[in-house]
Amino acid sequence: MDQQSQLALILGPDPIPFETLVSHLMSSSNEQRSHAEALFNLCKQSDPDALCLRLAHLLQVCTQPEIRAMAAILLRKLLTRDDSYIWPRLNISTQSSLKSVLLSQIQVETTKNLSKKLCDTVAELASSILPENGWPELLPFMFQCVSSDSPKLQESAFLIFAQLSQYIGDVLTPFIKDLHTVFLRCLSESSNADVKIAALNAVINFIQCLTSSSDRDRFQDLLPAMMRTLTEALNNGNEATAQEALELLIELAGTEPRFLRRQLVDVVGSMLQIAEAESLEEGTRHLAIEFVVTLAEARERAPGMMRKLPQFISRLFAILMRMLLDIEDDAAWHTAESEDEDAGETSNYSVGQECLDRLAISLGGNTIVPVASEQLPAYLAASEWQKHHAALIALAQIAEGCAKVMVKNLEQVVSMVLNSFHDSHPRVRWAAINAIGQLSTDLGPDLQNQYHQRVLPALAGAMDDFQNPRVQAHAASAVLNFSENCTPEILTPYLDGIVSKLLVLLQNGKQMVQEGALTALASVADSSQEHFQKYYDAVMPYLKAILVNATDKSNRMLRAKSLECISLVGMAVGKEKFRDDAKQVMEVLMSLQGSQMETDDPTTSYMLQAWARLCKCLGQDFLPYMSVVMPPLLQSAQLKPDVTITSADSDNDIEDSDDESKIILLLHSMETITLGDKRIGIKTSVLEEKATACNMLCCYADELKEGFFPWIDQVAPTLVPLLKFYFHEEVRKAAVSAMPELLRSAKLAVEKGMAQGRNETYVKQLSDYIIPALVEALHKEPDTEICASMLDALNECIQISGPLLDESQVRSIVDEIKQVITASASRKRERAERAKAEDFDAEEGELIKEENEQEEEVFDQVGEILGTLVKTFKASFLPFFDELSSYLTPMWGKDKTAEERRIAICIFDDVAEQCREAAIKYYDTYLPFILEACNDENPDVRQAAVYGLGVCTEFGGPVFKPLVGEALSRLNAVIRHPNALQPENVMAYDNAVSALGKICLFHRDSIDAAQIVPAWLNCLPIKGDLIEAKVVHEQLCSMVERSDSEVLGPNHQYLPKIVAVFAEKAAVEMKDHIGGDVNNGTLSH
Repeated sequence: MDQQSQLALILGPDPIPFETLVSHLMSSSNEQRSHAEALFNLCKQSDPDALCLRLAHLLQVCTQPEIRAMAAILLRKLLTRDDSYIWPRLNISTQSSLKSVLLSQIQVETTKNLSKKLCDTVAELASSILPENGWPELLPFMFQCVSSDSPKLQESAFLIFAQLSQYIGDVLTPFIKDLHTVFLRCLSESSNADVKIAALNAVINFIQCLTSSSDRDRFQDLLPAMMRTLTEALNNGNEATAQEALELLIELAGTEPRFLRRQLVDVVGSMLQIAEAESLEEGTRHLAIEFVVTLAEARERAPGMMRKLPQFISRLFAILMRMLLDIEDDAAWHTAESEDEDAGETSNYSVGQECLDRLAISLGGNTIVPVASEQLPAYLAASEWQKHHAALIALAQIAEGCAKVMVKNLEQVVSMVLNSFHDSHPRVRWAAINAIGQLSTDLGPDLQNQYHQRVLPALAGAMDDFQNPRVQAHAASAVLNFSENCTPEILTPYLDGIVSKLLVLLQNGKQMVQEGALTALASVADSSQEHFQKYYDAVMPYLKAILVNATDKSNRMLRAKSLECISLVGMAVGKEKFRDDAKQVMEVLMSLQGSQMETDDPTTSYMLQAWARLCKCLGQDFLPYMSVVMPPLLQSAQLKPDVTITSADSDNDIEDSDDESKIILLLHSMETITLGDKRIGIKTSVLEEKATACNMLCCYADELKEGFFPWIDQVAPTLVPLLKFYFHEEVRKAAVSAMPELLRSAKLAVEKGMAQGRNETYVKQLSDYIIPALVEALHKEPDTEICASMLDALNECIQISGPLLDESQVRSIVDEIKQVITASASRKRERAERAKAEDFDAEEGELIKEENEQEEEVFDQVGEILGTLVKTFKASFLPFFDELSSYLTPMWGKDKTAEERRIAICIFDDVAEQCREAAIKYYDTYLPFILEACNDENPDVRQAAVYGLGVCTEFGGPVFKPLVGEALSRLNAVIRHPNALQPENVMAYDNAVSALGKICLFHRDSIDAAQIVPAWLNCLPIKGDLIEAKVVHEQLCSMVERSDSEVLGPNHQYLPKIVAVFAEKAAVEMKDHIGGDVNNGTLSH
């Protein structure tokens, strides 16, 4: 039968074929389902009216609930405003029939799940047509349902209200008074739990859609009734309903915490009562805890609010501590097989652990440390091992959030932990080692610098606990944490003892112990660098033996870790020492690479990193191996993420499939992220391998420079699209860092004649591919830190291929810079708003300061890019600079930070210096700012300003002449300042001296030379800013060469001073020549 005949049959008078089509759309057979989908789409294209009416008819007459449900879902999809939205194509009578069928079905449908699907369909359609008044009957119908005495209708109306609040809240706002009345009545009077939950859901969604806080405050009086929904459900033993209510209240706590503020004490008190009630299900108690922690975390919307309730924080901390006691001494833990890592831990224990961490991060040390100091001693003094264990675990969990405060009490913290190294219970000793590891990360390097003489011997001692291999392995891991934040000077005296113990552990029968020893050795080598050379001959044979022999599946991780260790040891000791072994290791790596490894083999990721480290160690000697390394590396970088997408309020299945999808996520170690209204599940191992591969590509390009050229054609198209890979930040960061490296490699290869016959045109093509892609990615980048990295990469790319840019590319860069400045300013405004919140306190102020420092980093990079563009295009860039000036001048304002003012001044300095006479037209606007900034209290601002003054002195000619008098007094104030030669002020002083020298050279006729020139000479030589020192030296030389009478003085009386200056300059140059590091502090030269 041809398609037209099939269509005629499906949409014909006999209802059976259409019903069959709908049932086939649910079929488990792919073939049957695909065929049905094709026919359904054909119906949609050729006769949407008939299709919609058929679906509506099914809703009314079909006896099978699953087919009615499918019809509701299909209608909802057809009426959703996306690519398949067909409402405007339907004739008016069809539209009218659909609206009335939907409303009448809501009244008669008896199956609960189906009622909900119908409500979804109504809400979906209403969200598109209500704003244009396309369904005037709907709101009266909903108010009628809510006032009826049918609980089912009340529930349906609330379900629709909740969704409309999400989609088109502003359409409901005019009815705020009526809604308030309805909500209050149902929450207070209804005896039906489902109605109450639906009303609670509607209220919470409606409160979130209100934009004005005064509107939200009108609903304050509903809060007691909202809370009663929860407490009544609990009193009636209906915990499922209580859990739904809790989930809704958690949503409110996260999005509108300030709504709860006036009744915070009651609300938080009730939640803590629930959390403390041991008769309730764990799930209920965990949700109550989640509510309080969510409130603590809602800092952007209610900064400082929860810190005002110390008594509650103390109660919550006590609850979480009790949860940590829910742990058993499981025999599997003692056998130390790695799978049983968390043997004996319960869900209570895990929640307690996670929430302590979150609470400390969100409330900070000033709030949490006093509570911990009050509660932990009793746990440590108790006889039960579980209590000791809990105190040590808690300490490790709060360290990250409380680091600033804990660092001030290090003695107390370290002693508390080290005393437990001798506890009789191995799980307590393990927890003490765990705490030291965590504290080494969170409180380093202070802990390492002050307590190495106590911590390292304690860890070395714990490695001797042969009865408890898990304790030994953990001690080795803690050595890794300790040495990561450690200088070679601190570590070296302990190396003999630590390395010999780790070698003993390497030969242990337990794989977990061997793996711990390998990672510790790798880290110790990495931290001690060349000091590790003396152990090389003892260690390397063991490492190679593991690499060669650990070949079966159970040893895969061991082999992977040995690879990591060998490559880090090789990098630490250097090419000469490692060269011979490197060749053997490469052979093993090449044979591994050739073998078929399973997709989940950890060796792959470790191997990618080992190759890159070997490349860093061997440099250009590594080139012959690139043809082996690159193909699999590119394959890993090109991995497609394993993604499952559902809509954030998904109903892909007839029944709610949430539990199933959660199970699937757990099985595949997947992570869910929400982008817009999509919930995305991604397999994490794939993302990590992809990120590692991208990082390695960047390493090779950076290390091999022109040697990387043959691979650019494959690497650029792999990495450029990943600038917008929003599933994983590390992938984006790596792609960003690689962009300038690829351009540099191409440019060097062309310059050195190693580009396989290609010329500068190739570099231009690559630049035309990379730079616009970077600009576009910058436009969409959500993360401030990555924005700064992208600007930095863009700046490097412009430095490499600047002259190759055409005008339209410069235009797009300038437009993007405007956008970056605007976005940054609006983020700062939002933070300023946060600072006005009623509970704002010093800790929140700290946080905002840190966030604003990231903004400064962004603006710093903007300054760098503009400097590079001005240096590249000189005066032809000025029309663009004119456009930008309205964005830049606000940065000179007194209300801006010193760093912002400094950058704004540096941008002008660059323009004045690079464009010379062409920039004189800007002097009127900018010089008053520059002169004032010469005496700014911030030395970096002063330095940038006096440097700019020197530039204007040199190139300003007659325009600068009238300002010489003021310039002199400004420079005089800098030079004569009593602390002028302090380290923080010396750069500003040196630049002021240089600017004064320029006035003496270029504006001699405008000054009292007999007084000023000797005063200038008296300041020489300058020693801080080595670039300016050279400038000043040249000024002096040119004056002496022309026998300048004011420099030489009457009867040549200044000659001895001049000779002394030249002698000191020569001595400095000698010293520099022998060894020294020149570092210049401004952005401009």
